[in-house]
Order: sequence, then C-alpha cells, then structure tokens
Amino acid sequence: MNAALKLPAPVRFAAADGYVLTGTVWRHPQAATPPRPVVIINPATSVRAGYYARFAAWLNGHGFDVLSYDYRGIGASRPPSLKGFEAGWIDWGRLDFEAALQYVAAEFPGQPVQVVAHSVGGFLIGLAASSHRISRVFTMGAQYAYWKDYARDRRLGLLLKWHVAMPALTRLFGYFPGGRLGWLEDTPRGVVRDWIAPHPRFEDNWKRGPLRLSDAERTELVARFAALRGATLAVSLADDEFGTVPAIQRLLRYYRNSATTHLHIRPADVGQAAVGHFAFFHSRFEHSLWKIPLEWLRHGRLPPDAPGEVLPPGRSR
Repeated sequence: MNAALKLPAPVRFAAADGYVLTGTVWRHPQAATPPRPVVIINPATSVRAGYYARFAAWLNGHGFDVLSYDYRGIGASRPPSLKGFEAGWIDWGRLDFEAALQYVAAEFPGQPVQVVAHSVGGFLIGLAASSHRISRVFTMGAQYAYWKDYARDRRLGLLLKWHVAMPALTRLFGYFPGGRLGWLEDTPRGVVRDWIAPHPRFEDNWKRGPLRLSDAERTELVARFAALRGATLAVSLADDEFGTVPAIQRLLRYYRNSATTHLHIRPADVGQAAVGHFAFFHSRFEHSLWKIPLEWLRHGRLPPDAPGEVLPPGRSR
C-alpha cells in the first residue's frame, strides 16, 4: 500500500485535437488472472487530479490499476496562460475523457475499464464516444450544476458566489482566478460559461452564443449517454449543496441504458457532523465511505452494511 502511494508514474497523452493532457498512473508490475480492472478518476470542476491521489493509491493497494488526470486548463494540463482559453465541459468530455479512455485501452489491453467520477466528472462520462467500453461507474455528487437543484437553504449564496461573482471576475481577467481566491483552481472561461448556464436540460446550454451547436449536434450529444451500459452507483450526501437528490436524479436519467443505483447518505450515518461535496475523498473515510466504491467496483453491489438508503428513480426529464 505504501509503495503504491510512493511510486505513481506521471504520464502524458494527447486528445484528438492534439492537446496534451497530464496524468498519473498507479500500475501493478505483473498481470493478473482474470485481468484486474483499470479505474479512471474523473475530477470535479476545477479540482486538481492530485486531490484524489490518496484514494487512487488506496484503490491500487486493493488490486486495481488507476489513472488520474487533469482536464485541459487545470493543474498539470494547464497552458502557459488561461486568458482567453476557451475550453469548456464539452471539451473535457468529448476530448479529454475520451482521450483517457483511449489511453487505457492502449496501455491496459484486455482489462475491464471502470470509472470513479466526482461532481461534473460523472456528467462528462456521457459525452465521450467510447463510454460503451466502461463496465462499471461510481459517482459522488455527480451533476451539471443546474441552479434550481442547489440546496434550497444555500441557493442564494451559491448564486451570488458562482453565478454573479465568478462570471464577473471571469470577464475582468479572461478566466476565473479561483486559485488566488481559494475558490477551487483557476478555471477556463468556457467552463465558467457552462457552469452558469440556466437550462435544466444540459444540451440547451449550447443552443445559442459563440459556442452554439446545431440541433443535430445537440441531439447526438444526448444520444451518446445511452451508449453507457455499465452499471452505475451514484452517491449523494444529504449536506451536499451541489449534489442534491434532484441534481443527481436529473443526470442519471440521461443514462437510460445503465442500470443505476442511487445511494443517499446522511453524515450522521457515518458518525460525522458534515461531509458535503468534497470530503468523501479524504483519507479519514478509508474505513467507512471508501468501502462503498470498493465493493461496487469489485462486485457491482453495495456492502451489506452500507450506510444510507437506496432511493427510487426520479421522474423523467
């Protein structure tokens, strides 16, 4: 376990448009029979891949090969200047996550491909052309930031911070200077534009404006989500102001050919006062929350003593 934590290997791989992404691989030196799964970790919006390093090393110590990576514009995949850099969520899904899928297909041939996705990372899965290769998915707080799904008691503050202050600063600087504010990482302005879009259906975000997509392109985007046939476990936390139950269900309904399970957990279920949107991947949850994705990725089921409750599917969009 400790060796896995100390010996990750940096990797670089190119997306279809030539943009080079940087990631990290935790790889077992010998092959296994049957082949061990390789897990791709999709980060949240503007969160460095390094945030998930302890979790990745822990998965590696429990028998998985793992790839984590930074989306374009973030962390080690950032260009020299973000000013005017237009990358958005579509690029992160159609190009960057697709490149990660292509990379593991080439570097880990014959191994099952699984995904652990945080926040918007769970949305990006559906944008990739090769999502049919994925055998299982675990998501934590996965959604695409439709503002009416924010927690009711936090909604006004979130709107002021992320839908007023963030775009205003982005217009001023040409990108969102989140790093100097302690508000996540510096973020490309295209991502900001996608985050603050007001539409309940994500595809309508690209009906108008400089990044407008044709009706056919938007229809094709939605159709891609149906290609995912691997089973999905989506976890929501009761104190997550972004990943609320309506937000999780809104995204899950796009994955109509994936057998989805929605596990809703209260912090008190694991003896905590708070967990929220980000703390799930903190190592203090190694013996409680982390056993949920471990059992799911290994066996496609919940642990027998899993906290929380399984919620019924939401209504259609």
